[in-house]
Amino acid sequence: MPPSPHQHHPHHDDLRPPVREGFHVLVLGGTTEARELAASLAARPDVRVTTSLAGRVSRPQAQAGDVRIGGFGGTEGLAAWLREHEVDAVVDATHPFAAAITANAAHAAAATGVPAVVLRRPGWRPGPGDRWHPVGSLTEAAALLPSLGHRVFLTTGRLGLAAFAGLTAQRFLVRSVEAPEPPLPPHTDVLLARGPFTVDGERELLREHRIDVLVTKDSGGEATAAKLVAARDLGLPVVVVRRPPLPPGVSAVPDVRGALSRLGIDPP
Repeated sequence: MPPSPHQHHPHHDDLRPPVREGFHVLVLGGTTEARELAASLAARPDVRVTTSLAGRVSRPQAQAGDVRIGGFGGTEGLAAWLREHEVDAVVDATHPFAAAITANAAHAAAATGVPAVVLRRPGWRPGPGDRWHPVGSLTEAAALLPSLGHRVFLTTGRLGLAAFAGLTAQRFLVRSVEAPEPPLPPHTDVLLARGPFTVDGERELLREHRIDVLVTKDSGGEATAAKLVAARDLGLPVVVVRRPPLPPGVSAVPDVRGALSRLGIDPP
């Protein structure tokens, strides 16, 4: 196979290679932004887009372009895939908490010389009236809960709930797209739902379940931000798990337009 035309670009964020016929972009997906980016790229006849999904959701939403499901086998596996499939650019549009995938993508891009960029929606910011308690992990969130309330609305996704399993005095309402993985806290009700959610709906849910405290990850975006407004309206404390930092030397663009610009592609 001929060497990649980008092998002389060692830096992870050195983008804007020349877009040519068959220009192949790998999108590491699983977010709304990834779907929007894939649609924009697939609309161009000179660009081929492949979206990779981790496979954690059994019924993923439709994607434009090609789709592959499953892991790559770490940094070396991803680097091999980039070479084998002659990838010209990588866009990491995974969830802000997918730290392992982001690290693997950064290392694989550097190892192969394939330009790459991280697409991350901006995080949430507290406003007047918010009672936020920022923490660095789910374990820190669990340690804080006994001092904040008895009835907990837990919206951190279906993974990692073992951090709360030892809290026997609290009652939990856990919301996720698919059934959470055990172990779970002993007093747990599960609500399966996919956003976007409305402020009115979230306020009603918090009242109905007599919630004292909300726990969330700083996912950012509008689809699940309504719960933060509802909690503020009701004066409830919110435990916010901070995002993991990006790998050293890696920067992010905040939206699809920024990613297209970094790829050297005019937004539609």
